[in-house]
Order: sequence, then structure tokens, then C-alpha cells
Amino acid sequence: MEYRRTAVIKLDTPDRADSLFRETVEQFKHCANTASEWCWHGDDGYHVTSKAKAERALYDRLRDETDLTANLVQKGIRRAVEAIKSGVSRLERGESTSQPHFSADSAVYDKRSATFHRDHVSLSTPDGRVECDYILPDDSEKPPTKYVANEDYEFRMGHLQYRDGDWYLHASMRKVEEDAEPDTEHRTVLGVDLGVNNIAVASTGTFWSADEFNHWNREYEQRRGSLGQCGSRAAHENIARVGRKAEGRFSIQLHTIANELIQEAVENKCSHIVFEDLTHIRENIPEATWQHRWTFRRLCGYVEYKADEHGLTVVQVDPRNTSKRCSTCGFTHDENRHHESFVCQQCGYENHADYNAAKNIGLQYLRRRQNADDGGAPVDVRLNRGTLNVSGEYQPPASVEA
Repeated sequence: MEYRRTAVIKLDTPDRADSLFRETVEQFKHCANTASEWCWHGDDGYHVTSKAKAERALYDRLRDETDLTANLVQKGIRRAVEAIKSGVSRLERGESTSQPHFSADSAVYDKRSATFHRDHVSLSTPDGRVECDYILPDDSEKPPTKYVANEDYEFRMGHLQYRDGDWYLHASMRKVEEDAEPDTEHRTVLGVDLGVNNIAVASTGTFWSADEFNHWNREYEQRRGSLGQCGSRAAHENIARVGRKAEGRFSIQLHTIANELIQEAVENKCSHIVFEDLTHIRENIPEATWQHRWTFRRLCGYVEYKADEHGLTVVQVDPRNTSKRCSTCGFTHDENRHHESFVCQQCGYENHADYNAAKNIGLQYLRRRQNADDGGAPVDVRLNRGTLNVSGEYQPPASVEA
């Protein structure tokens, strides 16, 4: 089994490091934006999504135009190609997008352009290497110390980033353990529905309201709108500051929800947490703003990396019809759902629409497991009381059966 973590490490920068890092990220952004321009317009009107093709066309030119090492030039080109691929995917889905532009003060390092140690890092710059000590919490059980100090976690790559006057290394780390014997015991999944009025609803009946998120989202949007009307440089700097403050507040809130979702699964003896596939989230939740979509993706990411430590597996399933299907009889119809109310037009089942959808998301994974025919252990969906199997049969808690 493979465990991945991102350790956000504050760097103790020596003299001259700040100016060298600034020059590094400026030249890195030049490589990425030059590659983005070339790939977006492409050959014969086609976008270029081949890393090899982009490197063949741009590598020598960018080596001449910058003082970066070969590896950093390649990383800049590849960052642009990945963004172009994402843009092309959106265009293929009929969504509007534009040429990617890179403005963040960051650069991507791997083991050829950086040497990672347990207490410091050596990073390539246009004027040689710079060594920076890590500034880590004393608590060995607190991230990022618990990962950096653990020899089982291997450094893979890192993103150098400038934020609020300091330099940080976002180090990607990996730990590999031998897979345990296949689990043949009965398993239970926790279905989770994501939405605008409720950030998350679990199949156990636990709701995480979006009221606070929506309130602060409106507040920050109003502040950004007011500042945007000024048009001054100071106003634009304040807009960026408001954006960082909003992201910080929302990240803390999402970490809390992620921890509570993990705890919900652990307390209910679940082996899997099942989310809906977010690939087509715009079509599935049309009323969701880009902030909501950011929230859903960030929450799923937090739950996924936190789940490893608890032996939980996070999966995503096709969300089609999960909001329209009756979780009791399976009847699917547009008229079943009216805003937050669900009333089955066939069997009369009534409940909160998001709770019904959470159960359906869990059931969707059960159906996928059943169709796979891989000989795995049986799986049920955990409810607020008892469980539900793939046939829609309800099993009450053991205490009730007795």
C-alpha cells in the first residue's frame, strides 16, 4: 500500500537566498508561460498536449533565454503542458476556457534540481545552489514534522512557493508498505453527498451545513467587488490578500469537516468512504459556483489523505441519477426531487433529498462491486440505523434484532 503526503515546510533562508529564489521563480514562470503560448496556439490550429513535442520545440530556446538548469526548464514546460491538457478537456466537454497563464511565485523541483534532507534542502538557482534549513514544529506527532522526520517517508519532489513574505517548500512524500492479505470480511461503506446548501451529507444521516461557508463566501465576494471598482494597484493587492484570507478560513473549515467525516466512518465501522465523481460537477450541480466546486475537490482531497491513517479507502462513483432515484425502491424520476425534499412518486418514500442522495451514492458503489464480479467480500451501506444492501434490503442494528 502506498501513502502520499504533502509536507508544507517553512524555510530558513540565508542571505542572498530571497533574491535568488525570486529570480528562479520569475525565470520558471517565463518558461511555463512561453510554453503555454506555444502549446495553446499549436501547429495548424491544434493545441499541443505532448510533453515530448513541446520540449523538442522549446527546450533549446528556453535554455538560452534563462539561467535555469536543464531540469527546471523541463519542469516549466511540463507544467504548461499539463495545464493545456486540462484546458483541452474542458473544451471537449463544451466548457469555456482560455490559455493558461502562470503568475504564482512558485517553481517545481525534483531530485535532480534539489537534494532533500531531513533537516534542510539544497535547491538549484540561476546562480548555483542554496541550502535552507527547515523550520519545523517541535512536536514530532504534528505535521509536517511527523512526515519529514519519519525515515519511512521518501521525498519525491517539491514546490518552492513564496507566501506572505516567507518561502515554503511543499514537499511531496511517499511511504510504501507491503499489502496486507485480501480482506474477506463483510465491509460497510459511508456514502457522502456534496451540495450547495449542505457541504456534505452522510448516509448515516449526519449533515454538515454550508451556511457558514456561504455567508463568508458572500462577504469575501462583496469585499473583492468593492476593491475591484477602485482599480488601483493597492486595491488589487488587497484583493489578493482577501483571497488568501478566504482560502485560509475555508481550508480550516474543510479540515474540520474532513476529520469529522473520517470519525463518522470509524465510529460506524466503515471500510470505505464513497463520494460522487467530481469530473462533471458543473453539470451535476449547476447552481454550484466555482468556490463550491473548489470546496468539493479540496474536501475530497483532505478526506483521501487523512483516510489512509485509519485504514479507510476513498472512492468515487458515477453520480448520475443519485438525486432522482429512490433509495428504497429504485424508482427514478425528475419529479421525485423538489429542492431539498424527496418524495418517491412510486412508493411514497419521503426524506431529505441530500440524505436520499447520500444513500444512493453508497448503493452506486455496491452495484459497481457486484458488477465487477471479483469475488470480493459483501458490502453494505451504513445508515443512521442499520445497513442497506445492494438489493435494497434493510438490516436493523443488532440491538434492535435482539
